[in-house]
Amino acid sequence: MSLIQRVQDILLRPRQTWPAIAAEPADTASLYSGYVAILAAVPALATFIGLTLLGLPVMAGLLQLVIGYVLSLVMVYVLALIVDALAPTFGGTKSPIDALKLVAYGSTAGFVGGIFNLVPFLAILGLLAALYSIYLIYTGVPVMMKCPPDKAVAYTAVVIVCGIVAMIILGAITSLVVPAGPLHVGAAAADAGAAAVAANAGAVALAAAAR
Repeated sequence: MSLIQRVQDILLRPRQTWPAIAAEPADTASLYSGYVAILAAVPALATFIGLTLLGLPVMAGLLQLVIGYVLSLVMVYVLALIVDALAPTFGGTKSPIDALKLVAYGSTAGFVGGIFNLVPFLAILGLLAALYSIYLIYTGVPVMMKCPPDKAVAYTAVVIVCGIVAMIILGAITSLVVPAGPLHVGAAAADAGAAAVAANAGAVALAAAAR
């Protein structure tokens, strides 16, 4: 299946697409080389172009591009490890490759939405697009990790909280080596607000699951 077709399918028909993904043979190398590495380049390149047009020095932009891209690849893998580790907690079945599939394909909306970074002041639209990834992961958790449907909300909430924490850490690491500026401050504030909302959602979902 072509990359474009898979992107269209997971975005437009996630419930029908997840079973097909679950049945496909895959390994870490093929998922990264054929999907994650390509889509992760979208927000990285868009951010580089957008900030460069605003006057960020090219070398600083390239540095941010490389670091942001590499950390995005690492974050996908780390989040997949977290998804796999959490599976038994929510009645699911551990499977490292299925967890990686879930995170890789569930991140599609966020990666594609990164195109809005071409115009930094429209980056909020990319964040809104990324919110759709929450739904993608929610629909994929019962299929990929074999958790009961009634546990999918809590499972998804915890995964998203971990994802936002990882995103904040990624941004903090990047800011250590990239010149700070108003855009970084604004992004950090947005990340902190999103993390607070997600943390509350996760706590509510876990409380409901416990009852």
